[in-house]
Amino acid sequence: MLLEIALENFFSIRNEVSIDFRAENIKTAQVQSLASHAIDWNGEKVLKSVGLFGPNASGKSSIIKAIQFCCRLVLESHLHNEGTTFNFSAFKFGEWASKPSRFFINFVHENIEYEYSFTLTCNEILQESLFHYPKGRKAKVFTRDETIEGGKAEKYSFGDAIAKPMDVAENTSRKTLFLTSASQKDRELPKSIFRYFNEKFLLGFVNLTDANAEALFLSNKELILHALRVCDSDIVNIQAVHEKLDGKAFQLDLGSGTSSVKPNQVDWIRLETFHKHAPTTPFDMIREESAGTQHMFHAILRLLDVVRGGKSLMLDEFDASLHTKIAEFILDLVHASEGAQLLYTTHNTNLIDMKRARRDQVVFVNKNQDGATEVYSLYDFKEFRENMDAEKGYLQGRFDAVPLVDNSLSTLKRIIRGE
Repeated sequence: MLLEIALENFFSIRNEVSIDFRAENIKTAQVQSLASHAIDWNGEKVLKSVGLFGPNASGKSSIIKAIQFCCRLVLESHLHNEGTTFNFSAFKFGEWASKPSRFFINFVHENIEYEYSFTLTCNEILQESLFHYPKGRKAKVFTRDETIEGGKAEKYSFGDAIAKPMDVAENTSRKTLFLTSASQKDRELPKSIFRYFNEKFLLGFVNLTDANAEALFLSNKELILHALRVCDSDIVNIQAVHEKLDGKAFQLDLGSGTSSVKPNQVDWIRLETFHKHAPTTPFDMIREESAGTQHMFHAILRLLDVVRGGKSLMLDEFDASLHTKIAEFILDLVHASEGAQLLYTTHNTNLIDMKRARRDQVVFVNKNQDGATEVYSLYDFKEFRENMDAEKGYLQGRFDAVPLVDNSLSTLKRIIRGE
């Protein structure tokens, strides 16, 4: 379960921005009617969904992209060699391009709360720390500070949660996170945290070329078809067809210094859909179904796994090509779950509706005059009341994070004339 994510100096993000899933203490009748939108944990409420709203180029995608980068670094940093450059950009204006970036995540895994963070540049890990609350009180698992002079013993500090931690530290380069390295070295607590990022913290839709994609589809097939019917689709069956696609493989012989390109076949899963009015006629999902149908299928495939497994999911433009009612259905599915969570970006202002969302679930993303992304929620506007029209207020610019478009007739005519 996700409690908070904080990011600093990633892409359009300059100063720290925080996405907080811990619910505000709102006791209005309207919020009470949305009780299913929050999880009860350890005496507090945690939101099941948070939506990011704002104009184009405000930084919504930068937030999702930064989270994706940091989580993949946890899963893959053990693969990095000394020539690796981390695939992200710091804020480019002013002196920030040369400053380090920071990622922080506060989460609950197997009923224990954790705080994990790291600081890095595009070339190396500078700092890293992990704390947990095994008995309700904060305890150190490890800290790491590569800016301290000396050897590993000076740079690292450990609690008693990891066996023989210095053995791992001695073999952890500045391109690798200690958490990842310790997981690969079979240390139990780091392995558990690694599993959280790998299995419970999901990024984007299912890639149908992944090894587990077909099993995920087959285990949820009837539920997917039922959900499609609920969404007013006339699809009555879906089949996965295995195909071999011809491709090419590049091979490099380091001994002789020669390279070659050889034919190569790639396994591919092609989905065929069957419709109510012609139940024996197959349609190719990619070539013959609408963008909305494809997006709805991928969303439901991923969401069923998330809601049944109590997982957290990050989705950029989660409702692209989908009707508002389908977007509402997806959010309702998350809110009906026991412990699933969804962080999403959208331009669908119909979702800014106090009958469907708490004030702290509506988060605005905007750029300030310096070109840096800033984040604030509808809850921050103390003068706003839940009986007001939030969508109308947003479109009128009351909360700032709305595009300023000059669509006056004179301006449009000048554009057409090329003036």
